[in-house]
Amino acid sequence: MQSLKLTASEPSYVQKQLEQLNHFSDRVGQITPFDEKLKLAGLPQLVTTQLEIMQVNMGKMCNQTCKHCHVDAGPGRKEIMTKETMSQILNVVKTLSVKTLDLTGGAPEMNPQFRWFVEQLAPFVDKIIVRCNLTIILANKSYQDLPEFFKKNKVHVVSSLPFYTKDKTDRQRGEGVFEKSIRALKMLNAVGYGVAGSGLGLDLVYNPSGAFFSPDQKALELEFKQKMKAEYDIEFNQLFTITNMPISRFLDYLIQSENFEEYMEQLMAAFNPASVAGLMCKNTLSVGWDGFLYDCDFNQMLELKSNVSKPHIAELNLDELTGRAIVTNQHCYGCTAGQGSSCGGSLA
Repeated sequence: MQSLKLTASEPSYVQKQLEQLNHFSDRVGQITPFDEKLKLAGLPQLVTTQLEIMQVNMGKMCNQTCKHCHVDAGPGRKEIMTKETMSQILNVVKTLSVKTLDLTGGAPEMNPQFRWFVEQLAPFVDKIIVRCNLTIILANKSYQDLPEFFKKNKVHVVSSLPFYTKDKTDRQRGEGVFEKSIRALKMLNAVGYGVAGSGLGLDLVYNPSGAFFSPDQKALELEFKQKMKAEYDIEFNQLFTITNMPISRFLDYLIQSENFEEYMEQLMAAFNPASVAGLMCKNTLSVGWDGFLYDCDFNQMLELKSNVSKPHIAELNLDELTGRAIVTNQHCYGCTAGQGSSCGGSLA
């Protein structure tokens, strides 16, 4: 199979990715569309419930270039959310009483208005999540006070750590990442993050290093906790296992390694109806760095906008949020395979 041989800066990159997802059935036989799979399982079309979580991509700039990254983030990306768009988000948050704001990227901390945004959000939401890649804390001196900033604003930190060993982590995320991640975790522990009774949440995220599923989440969490405590004296609250989605950089890897068809077949064969009830797209609104609206972070990367009349945060009709049809595609099998997958880990 031929590689896409595209870069994310090319206008046709996303269109080519969608083409791969929509037409791979021509090569491997009849593949059931995701919506049809729901019907065959006796499940209704996916629609949104009451909005509880707003997930905001603050930009695609990142100090790392991870092999599995579905955002295709990296140091060279220029897309970054403006203060004007953040203010528009704040207006919606105040009106809707959203419970949770989930800030992601790239590295969200690299947005120049990141701290201002967190401070503005804090009085109006129950919980602020920051998806921190850990190494950003050590990127330069201007970030080294992030643990104290997080603590002051009661931020819940969620951090990716592919494994509790150097070789597996560095293969997926880059040379030296594991050592820096351990140092950053110790800094977070030092101010109370992940420590019992502190009230400061620190969760880790595990992504498989290849075209296979995650182990059982609870068993892997126990293994991680034992190893991290024994070898590095590091504590954390929960471990989330997240399936690698067949989009962006990971889709390119699947095609180049000739694992695409097999991986998609594995996802579909492992479809688990019990995972559907907990899908994050039901109670989450995803906001892109430019203010456009999506049903989930993965749809955002494929530019599949939400099914509303004006899919931008500045023009959002609040009455259209609940009960709207969720936009799906073949990548949705990634969230419903096996134990299920969401930004909060396993679903079933």
